[in-house]
Order: sequence, then C-alpha cells, then structure tokens
Amino acid sequence: MFNKFFSIFLPLLVVFVSMSSCGQLSEQLNSNPDFLNTPLVSEIFTADPSAHIFNNRIYIYASHDIESGGIEDDSGNHFNMIDYQVLSMNLDGSDVRVHPVGLSVDDVPWAKSKFWAPDAAYKDGTYYLYYPAKDADNIFRLGVATSDKPEGPFTPQPEPMKDSYSIDPAVFVDDDGSAYIYYGGIWGGQLQRWENGSYDENGSLKDMGIPENPAILPRIAKLSDDMLEFSEEVKQIEILDKDGNPILTKDLDRRFFEAPWIHKHKGTYYLSYSTGDTHLLAYATGDNPYGPFTYQGVLNEPVQGWTNHHSTLKVGDQWFLFYHDTEISGKTHLRNVKFTTFIHNEDGTIDPMKTYFGSDWRF
Repeated sequence: MFNKFFSIFLPLLVVFVSMSSCGQLSEQLNSNPDFLNTPLVSEIFTADPSAHIFNNRIYIYASHDIESGGIEDDSGNHFNMIDYQVLSMNLDGSDVRVHPVGLSVDDVPWAKSKFWAPDAAYKDGTYYLYYPAKDADNIFRLGVATSDKPEGPFTPQPEPMKDSYSIDPAVFVDDDGSAYIYYGGIWGGQLQRWENGSYDENGSLKDMGIPENPAILPRIAKLSDDMLEFSEEVKQIEILDKDGNPILTKDLDRRFFEAPWIHKHKGTYYLSYSTGDTHLLAYATGDNPYGPFTYQGVLNEPVQGWTNHHSTLKVGDQWFLFYHDTEISGKTHLRNVKFTTFIHNEDGTIDPMKTYFGSDWRF
C-alpha cells in the first residue's frame, strides 16, 4: 500500500510531512518557489543524511549543524557539529520525529570536536552508530557507539576504531550478511594526509600530487563480526573511466572528494560520492563491494550551499535519495535534510536528479 502512495504522491507527501512537523515551512515553500522539495524538519539544522529502515520505520542519521562562529574556509572550520539527533518517520512519511540527543562529543573520551557525517547499522539486536571526530591532536578518526534502540542513546567505545582515519563512514551490509565500511574525504577530511601510509600533518590541504596524477581514492574495510573494528587491512577503491583508466586529480567533475555511499540493485553495486568543489553527486558501478568501480555519470545536480552529501534507500519498490541544501538558512553551514525519488533505467543507469524547478544545469 505504501509503495503506491510513495511513488504517486511524493511531491504532495514532502510538503505535507514538512508542514505537519513545522508549520512555518509553508512560508518557506512560498518564499522559495524554485525548490523542488521542502525540508523534512526545521526544529534543528540537519545535513549529511544516512537513511535506513529499522523496525518498519525510516531512521535518518544526520549531522546536527549549529552556529559555530568559525571563519568559512577550505578546511571546514565553519562546520562544528557537537552531537547527533536522529530523525525518524513512518514508511508513509507520517509522524516525523526529532529524537533527543543520542550521542554528544562530550560522551566520547577520545573525541575533541567535529562530529561530522555519521551512519548506522544493525546486527543481532544492537544498533551501531559510526561517526568521525577529531582527537586531541586534531586528527580525524572514526568511532562507533552502540544502543538497543535505533534512535539511541548510544554508548561509545572508549577508543576510535583501530587504523581508522578521515571522515564520512558509510556501512553497507551485503546479501550474505557481510558488512563493509566505506569512508574518506579530502581537504578538511584529511584523506590526502594519509597517502604515504601514515599521517603527515604537512600534507597538502587539498589534493596531493599533480593534476595529471590519479585522484585520491575512498577507502574500504570489511567489519569484524562484532561490527566494532576492521577485520582486514584498509584498501583503496579504484574509480575508473569507461576505458579502464583512473579518474585524474584534474577531473573535478568526476573525481572523488567525500561522502562515499553504496547501494545494490539487481546484483550491481553502485558507489556514489560527492565531487566537492564542483558540487555534484556522481556514481560509478561495479560487480563486487571492493570495486573497481566504473564512472557512469551524475546522480544529483548541485544544491544550494557548498556541500552535497546523501544516501539512498529502497522503500518497497521505490528508491529514494536523501540529501541536504540550505533553503531555510541560506548559510552554507546551516543545512536542512530533504528527499526525493529516483529510478534505475533498464540499462542500470540513473538519470541526474534535479533539485530546482526549471534548472538549466548542464552536464
């Protein structure tokens, strides 16, 4: 029943959900007629949504933006999130909730700041929250916390995940139950500081190497049975063009920047990611979780704001893209979560998703 409802009435549903959870959004919709979709909530600022179905309900694990007072720069100092509040809603989009704080940076013994984009997973009665944070040396590590409820509160492990670094963890559980963690982000995400195998604080703020070199790549590791650690050595994920050549550093419309995400459709693995300063979501496909992945095209056109970070979720027969922009605040560091639908074409490709009426973006 909800499948038909979602696929036919989504435009009305998005407006209804937003207006029912925060009445002032009707004014936002009228004052911003170019936006195709409206924010899910406005009680708090949210970004980087990772959506999952747990207990027959959609849970969205997102960054919680607050006013930081930081100077906007390429290292992301103006993004200073300090806790996680989970969003949830019924499968038909009703009963949208903002849950209490599930985890605060003050709860994590090793973490100092920067609770950036999280993700979550479930196994054997336990919910796992994966998150990045800077330690006392201002180095990004990945942490994991557990709960018996999908919204938390979460209890953090006392130390970061061994051998972890950088940002944007995303966990994919394959059909056989194997769980993999994907992660990485350049510039402020520090991935470029690990290209020599250990942390180099003098590593370039931006992409390392010369423009003609292969671009920096996201990382993958299979998770241990208890979901708390890597069970193998971290590997790089190749992203190739259709001729089998590596995507190059200079190829700003196709190279990986941050926000890796995996979904699987008809046996094909889809790696989607943000291109960063060109503000696209791109996607590539492969035949196994490790890749290599072949670049296929643009998943989502640029949104209002600097960042573009997402997740995908299948509800019944309908696929959804969760993303964010800055409709409510108009400020790069104060974002709001939205969602829309998409389909896989018969050949497996995905048409670029628009986020504005009458967009003239050219790909």
